[in-house]
Amino acid sequence: MNTRPHPPAPRLAWWNGDVHRLLNGLRRSLASPSRNPRMATVLGRLLGIAFIVCFGTGLYSHFLQDPLPWMVFPTRPTFLYQLSQGIHITAGIACVPLILGKLYVVFPELFQTPPVRSFSHFLERASIALFVAASLVEITIGLLNTFQFYALFPFPFKQTHFALSFVIIGSLAIHIAVKLDVIARYWRKNDSYDSDGNVIGFDDAPPATASAPPSAASAAAPAADSARVRVSAAPGDAGEPKRVLSAPASATDDAGGSQPASATGVTGRLFAWIDATPEPSPTTSRRGFVATIAVATAAVVAFTAGQSFRPLDGVNFFAPRKAGIGPNALPVNRTASAARVLESAVAPDWALTVVNGDASRSFTLAELAELPQHDVDLPIACVEGWSQNASWRGPRLLDLLDTVGADAGVSIRATSLEEKGGFRLMDMGPEFVRDDLTLVALEVNGQVLDIDHGYPARIIAPARPGVRQTKWLSMIEVI
Repeated sequence: MNTRPHPPAPRLAWWNGDVHRLLNGLRRSLASPSRNPRMATVLGRLLGIAFIVCFGTGLYSHFLQDPLPWMVFPTRPTFLYQLSQGIHITAGIACVPLILGKLYVVFPELFQTPPVRSFSHFLERASIALFVAASLVEITIGLLNTFQFYALFPFPFKQTHFALSFVIIGSLAIHIAVKLDVIARYWRKNDSYDSDGNVIGFDDAPPATASAPPSAASAAAPAADSARVRVSAAPGDAGEPKRVLSAPASATDDAGGSQPASATGVTGRLFAWIDATPEPSPTTSRRGFVATIAVATAAVVAFTAGQSFRPLDGVNFFAPRKAGIGPNALPVNRTASAARVLESAVAPDWALTVVNGDASRSFTLAELAELPQHDVDLPIACVEGWSQNASWRGPRLLDLLDTVGADAGVSIRATSLEEKGGFRLMDMGPEFVRDDLTLVALEVNGQVLDIDHGYPARIIAPARPGVRQTKWLSMIEVI
């Protein structure tokens, strides 16, 4: 009986060699001076900072809107939420060119062979895949939210945006942990480049602008089947050689012979194109890449941050809101038509009811106007990123609560004329209720409130999101 083991099919060995040659060749064809570990570290550092800033300011905005029972928030400075949310939106917009640049730098790594070499390598690739996917979705829906394109979302924006932020930070933490040695190695510029401006290889590896080194699978194959090492002098340097890796031209069959690797057809032409790809361009392309990312990031920030920061209003070309545009010289987010209050807000029998247990009192618009009026300058700052300072006039909220005997330190619930929706009810903690700057506003910028800005009465308080400054008030209840 013949017990000699059957050799693996020669065709499979040819296929493995072809795939290995193709992937390594693609990595070589994509090589560029800007695609190196140092550039990936720099962009990753900036991107990580931007996402951490977005995460922190996003948490602050979230809990201002939906606070836990024990939370207390500062009311000074009055522009605190304006600043926080402006930074949140601006940092999120800056993430767009940064993440696209980072993807460009690491794109050749998609063609690693084998795709997974160890558990840590699996964590690295899985974490970055999750991070990139979640980040792209988060940034996209965030940008759409600034334009209020909610109809494009088949899911609730607020809850999805909040959940994805934790996915991003978690996957980012895992990715940093598994790549910590590379990050530390290329953290400083002086440790990353040699005297000629070439990236120093990790653990004396070839410069990062060269093709990738052989993978674990190819290293296990005979030398004739693995990548060949060609030595050439670096441009302008006749001394220290640099090693450039090229892919194998053939695969070895089981009989020890050599079989051409797809010499004809589409694959052959692809190999011919890869083999003819020239070496990477000089280091000026690296500087050009850095300049492109810097200019793109500065441009998207400068051309949109004017909706949040008044000094940049003159170059606010792309943001959906602009200061001074709209009724009462204020932009509008949610209109009276969208809230379906066009009739109820102007009804002659409208009254604001203030309730404290069994005590209750109703105020007509004329009676509210007869109360002591106070003037405050407060920003209106919305979660979509835009904000603007305005001058408000009306009775203080604490004076209204005193008419029903409310104690100091109470919380209130404000009810809008809106019949349904997430903005119909609003809870306000005692730190805002008893603040001298919190008004039931009847006027803004010297004019009676426009119906789109909350006529006949609305809440305005310091350092709060615009969505929690309830418009079209109908009831204020002590809770």
